[in-house]
Amino acid sequence: QVQLVESGGGLVQAGGSLRLSCAASGRTFSSYAMGWFRQAPGKEREFVAAISWSAGNTYYKDSVKGRFTIFRDAAENTVSLQMNNVRPEDTAVYYCAAEIFGNCGPDDYDYWGQGTQVTVSS
Repeated sequence: QVQLVESGGGLVQAGGSLRLSCAASGRTFSSYAMGWFRQAPGKEREFVAAISWSAGNTYYKDSVKGRFTIFRDAAENTVSLQMNNVRPEDTAVYYCAAEIFGNCGPDDYDYWGQGTQVTVSS
């Protein structure tokens, strides 16, 4: 069974930086795609970024391009999201997700973590 555990959330001022990490266990992830999603209060969950585990191809939501970077550490089985120049509208619960066919995009993820709260103060 795949397990995904997020960490690194917290309170940060606008313009600051934060790094989220996702520890993955239970499978070999070499064929997977890994993604980060977020859900703000009163809003639907939305895609943020994704990376293919094997090739490292990345895909981002337009509003985070140039500010957020997704990367993986195959040796540690972790996927991280480096968030720079954060904005109050980035406030949300951030979720890590795994997609078993390696499709590096915004849809059809199979496994989800429990989420970590990110709050950006203005």
